[in-house]
Amino acid sequence: MKTANKILRTGFIERACHWVLAFCFFEAACSGLSWFFPSLSWLSSVLGTPQLARVLHPFFGVAVFLLLAFMFIRFAKHNLFVATDRIWFHHAGDVLRNRHDKPLRIGKYNAGQKVLFWLIMALICMLLLTGIVIWRAYFATLFPIPVVRLALLGHALAGVGLILLIVGHIHLAIWVRGSIASMLTGYVSRAWARQHHDRWYEEVRLKQAAQDSRKKHQ
Repeated sequence: MKTANKILRTGFIERACHWVLAFCFFEAACSGLSWFFPSLSWLSSVLGTPQLARVLHPFFGVAVFLLLAFMFIRFAKHNLFVATDRIWFHHAGDVLRNRHDKPLRIGKYNAGQKVLFWLIMALICMLLLTGIVIWRAYFATLFPIPVVRLALLGHALAGVGLILLIVGHIHLAIWVRGSIASMLTGYVSRAWARQHHDRWYEEVRLKQAAQDSRKKHQ
């Protein structure tokens, strides 16, 4: 693939983690929904039998947590809120209408993506903590029944909330042309970067210019 007019946005390790995470989350989400909504009981078949789903579900959940922990370490610094994020919030309507005529000073991730990032991290922590309490094979007997019941409720609510966030994430990835391709190849076009993440594009351009200048003087 020719990359002369492209910018590396996501490295191979992060992309591989993303797609493994997507698979593990799909398995955990389907089995979880099959128990929460009786009409979706057939979803447990994605993990074989209902009995096997009950065994594997928590392990997939732990895998999701560990993969998100890795993503947190790699991406947290890019998702810290900065003063220029206010510009994005003030023009969120224009962004949703795909209007990019005004410079929004957006970094590697926009303010909406940052909100999504922190909500996902908060919910996965809640899912892990409540999941440990209700993990019948290992930990559930260590807690009083009222605590287990509250954990069941919290786990279900956090699970549904996380699924809704991920559905929104997928929808936006499809809606913003070029996003899915960037998670497959790792690269985005310079035009895409300039349009959707103008401040990040300028940072990358200046960094590349500085590197080229150093090479010329070596």
